[in-house]
Amino acid sequence: MTTRAPTAVKPHRPRARRTLRQYIPPQHGAWAMLLVPWLAGVLTAGFRWPHVPLLGAWLAGYLASYYVFQAVKTRRPGRFRAQLVTYAIPTVLLGGLVVALRPPVLWYAPAYAGLLAVNAAYALRRRERALANDLASVAQSCLMVLVCATVAGAPLDRVLPAFLAATAYFVGTVLYVKTMIRERGHAGYYRASVGYHLAILALAAWFRAPVAILFAGLLARAAIFPRRRLTPKQVGIIEIVASVLLLVAIALG
Repeated sequence: MTTRAPTAVKPHRPRARRTLRQYIPPQHGAWAMLLVPWLAGVLTAGFRWPHVPLLGAWLAGYLASYYVFQAVKTRRPGRFRAQLVTYAIPTVLLGGLVVALRPPVLWYAPAYAGLLAVNAAYALRRRERALANDLASVAQSCLMVLVCATVAGAPLDRVLPAFLAATAYFVGTVLYVKTMIRERGHAGYYRASVGYHLAILALAAWFRAPVAILFAGLLARAAIFPRRRLTPKQVGIIEIVASVLLLVAIALG
């Protein structure tokens, strides 16, 4: 009598994890660009309860737009129908509530429409990683600081320093992260990143001391870290810390 060796059982991913990956984009850095401007706006303009549905519409809108651009890129909209429906509904409902409560937020609609059109054009050409596309995304994110002020009924000049600090930070982060990952070893990107951070530090006299000190640290980061062998995970952790420090500097400033 012969016996058969037991067949190895291949591990199966839990269904919940597979489903989650279908509905959550693998864009980890995007969450900082979504949350930091909203938090900076709330910190400087003052919290009002309509900021809560604004955040919900903002997050759902990003998720919906991601899958819209995936549909544009692949030319297969049916493949993402479930995700589009899932995120379009809360975007419309929560966004409509914010508009009903604070109609002046509609003044930002043309700017967002134009920037989203830039994203769509790059998605159609399958060049989402292009620098101009990244900068358009930065502009969308940082406009949220001004939107938060409008929702709070605060004058825009109250949040202008936070808006400028967040914009300066994220533009620099786009250049810096490229030197760490996709453009590692590219001398032109390295010079652009360091040069940009030098220019921002030179202008930091317009900011309060906490923000100026942060940008001095960001300059050191841009100059030193590309010469080190850091993993993408390490780069991400450093950026999480930098984002938190940016919020602290904005709050102190």
